[in-house]
Amino acid sequence: ELVLATPAATPLGMDKACVFNALAEGALLANHRFDAYRADSKKKPLKKILLDASAGDVKRFQPLATQVAIVSAAVHLAREWVSMPANDKRPEQLTDQMVKAARKVKLKVQVIKETALKQKKFGALLAVGQGSSDAPRLVVLSHNPPKATQTIALVGKGVTFDTGGINLKPSSGLADMKMDMGGAAAVAATLVAVAQLKPKARVIGLLPLAENMPSGEAIRPGDIITAYNGKTIEIGNTDAEGRLILADAMAYAIDTFKPDAIIDMATLTGACVVALGEKLAGLFTPNQELEDALMAASRHTDERCWPLPMPDDYKELLKSDFADTSNMGSTRYGGAITAALFLQQFVGDTPWAHIDIAGPAYGKKGGAYCGPGGTGFGVRLLTDFIMNL
Repeated sequence: ELVLATPAATPLGMDKACVFNALAEGALLANHRFDAYRADSKKKPLKKILLDASAGDVKRFQPLATQVAIVSAAVHLAREWVSMPANDKRPEQLTDQMVKAARKVKLKVQVIKETALKQKKFGALLAVGQGSSDAPRLVVLSHNPPKATQTIALVGKGVTFDTGGINLKPSSGLADMKMDMGGAAAVAATLVAVAQLKPKARVIGLLPLAENMPSGEAIRPGDIITAYNGKTIEIGNTDAEGRLILADAMAYAIDTFKPDAIIDMATLTGACVVALGEKLAGLFTPNQELEDALMAASRHTDERCWPLPMPDDYKELLKSDFADTSNMGSTRYGGAITAALFLQQFVGDTPWAHIDIAGPAYGKKGGAYCGPGGTGFGVRLLTDFIMNL
């Protein structure tokens, strides 16, 4: 048990709610360790954390403490999913785990399996997963308040393990590719938090889950596939697979739910890590209002994002001689930008933002309030954005 004393007064004009929020959030986020696979863990999480406050402050900040506890628990959930080894979270297994967590908080759940994906023509998602013996799935989680005035769709990349496919990744860092479903983990955990916080907006979470494996059935460089929206895609590189499953899921989300805005979150490109390092996410959107709202959430939660450009002339880099588009830019440079421009082809006129979390989704060393492994990055960011709509 840990008791934290709270200040009776805050110096320098600090907002007292911010102080209480920081104390509670810092303690709760730090009180987590992924040790499910250890026979004997030397460090165990505290069973109880208390904030010692005056009766007036207790009454005033109890709702805040409850909200922080809900969101922090959701961050822990995302961390657990990301840190879990890939042999225990293949698409079918991860689907079951996410569905169980969603039903626990009474979210509406839909699971679209392989047969239905074929009927609905999810050509890109199916192509990515066809090299694996475990078929892909699309999990849809819905928070549907009765008087919602707007709908927000969140889409999370869920590649449960990314070998790179036929364009096999080098062995260095390959074991960490269990984290390539960090976007799906963040979106699913956000929906779990949203179900309990009950915002006025309708929120739909879409989780395309697939395993990118090399085999006799895997897609090849040079193959041409047809996405859900009918656009043909030439496979320039089988390791540019995340954008393919996002493309199908986003097009389906817009077609089915007609959202007022759509945000995708993905561990998408090494290029974004080169550009921004391991602590910042890249934010891409042609919509200034959406950028402003997400950057406000970023500042409020300290889940740092940095806006990056989407120049029209870079679209030339995605041209294919044989299909409507290529999944890979024709140059090795600007890969995070060309990935975002590829995704833009599947959202039409719907306000859209893409958040590349390849850097901050996973940490090998851990830090002050997060151990090694999944960080849960994006849960607090998305929840804050939704709660402040």
